[in-house]
Amino acid sequence: MKDFFYAIEDLFVNVLFAPFDALRALELESWFAANILSWIFMLIGLVAFTYWMLQLKKYNDNNEEDKTVTSHSYL
Repeated sequence: MKDFFYAIEDLFVNVLFAPFDALRALELESWFAANILSWIFMLIGLVAFTYWMLQLKKYNDNNEEDKTVTSHSYL
């Protein structure tokens, strides 16, 4: 059973996290290159937020939402 857990450790440390170790090595040369993954995630989040806001505006402009006070029981 001990070998099983060592195999999982080897998989994560030497295989799956190897790209992150390479990015960490870039930190001495360029801060932007070392944080490229963070920049990509922030860009994806910005695109998703913009899309969501445009969809909400579209539904709001069409007056498709029920805005009456009695539309929700907790109100």
